[in-house]
Amino acid sequence: MNDQDIQRPSNPTISVVVPVYRSQDTLRELHRRITAVLETIDPHFELILVEDCGGDNSWNIIEELAKEDRRVRGIQLNRNFGQHAATICGFAHSRGKWIATLDDDLEQVPEYLPNLYKKALEGYDLVYGVYPERTHKSWRNITSHTARWLFSKAIPSLNHAYTSFRMIRGDVARTLPQFDSPFPFVDGYLSWLTNSYTTVEVPHGTRTYGVSNYTFRKLITHTINIFVTFSDLPLKMATWIGIIAFAIGMIWFTIIIGRFFIGGINVSGYASIMAGILLFGGVQLLVLGIFGEYLGRMNFKSSKRPLFMVGRATSTIVKD
Repeated sequence: MNDQDIQRPSNPTISVVVPVYRSQDTLRELHRRITAVLETIDPHFELILVEDCGGDNSWNIIEELAKEDRRVRGIQLNRNFGQHAATICGFAHSRGKWIATLDDDLEQVPEYLPNLYKKALEGYDLVYGVYPERTHKSWRNITSHTARWLFSKAIPSLNHAYTSFRMIRGDVARTLPQFDSPFPFVDGYLSWLTNSYTTVEVPHGTRTYGVSNYTFRKLITHTINIFVTFSDLPLKMATWIGIIAFAIGMIWFTIIIGRFFIGGINVSGYASIMAGILLFGGVQLLVLGIFGEYLGRMNFKSSKRPLFMVGRATSTIVKD
């Protein structure tokens, strides 16, 4: 297929959304492999590359790809908003009946997109490509398994076999920009929207260029954000800590008063001070936990910060 034959699809069957961050070395190969495999399914597709202000030459390459192939649509965010916000931005500008997502580092093998698409056509809203084995470093695998185990306990509704290699029904994916949380989590939102999901085993590719942009600190921060946004477990823990502290305070209070009356304490004021500190300290934690329950629910409703802001876009991103 030559450049003259490539036309902008008006109603693409599949939109592929790729959040881009410091990926100047992989973008051209990623484009080549995605277009090659999707042309075997349906030539009417679009590739949406959302550049998350990584500071390298990625945006210039995206502009070049958009000029060469009108199926490529480029968006550059106004600043770095994070992978999940960039993905949701791509959803907002997509038009496909189905929307596929994958990372920009080629660890997720584009050649397996047809496997996800065929499975989705069986009647599922969401299909994840899952890996029997991951090629990440050991510390990354350990932290990922630990986080997933914690999520399974704290967020029972979460689709636990999630990855960023997905095939999503288009109308479901385009609902995600309606969520107002400043700490977006694509798979948390999808879990709220549909239970019709399944998985397909795919191989995990090996990174050829650079290193992962997810540092240990970023992974911990992301995990905490998910807990705060999608689970009230931390607030319940605060409540139970308060109850336990209150119970311990009451027991200690009883012991101290009992010793005072049998003459076991001779220091003046010690009994009343210690009992007061223990008792009211527990009460304060209990009250804070209760307030936290309400504040957490109010936070879910009241956050209105923009999830993303588009800075620049290629000409083909303009909607009809």
